[in-house]
Amino acid sequence: MKHELIFRTDQYYQGILQIRPRNKEVLDFSISEIKKSKSCELSKLIETKPGYDLYLTSQRALQALGIKLKRKFPSGILKKSKSIFGKSRMTSREVYRVTVCFRLR
Repeated sequence: MKHELIFRTDQYYQGILQIRPRNKEVLDFSISEIKKSKSCELSKLIETKPGYDLYLTSQRALQALGIKLKRKFPSGILKKSKSIFGKSRMTSREVYRVTVCFRLR
């Protein structure tokens, strides 16, 4: 299935979806779900040696996509982690970026 991908030009992202190992079916499903979402865009797609990294603009949509992947591919393992990105200038609260790793067995 061929997708016409539209990327953001500013490379902004709030989280990363890691797909391990490379699986075209999981990648196609993820991209189609991102296209359906109105609150999320794809910043960049990197093809790494072990799999794919999709950089997304919404943490909430990223976590929802992880749950959809787990429902569609029940044999997969879903792991979430977060790392501090910086501090909000307005509220002085810490800002996090989320990484969701979906690994097929």
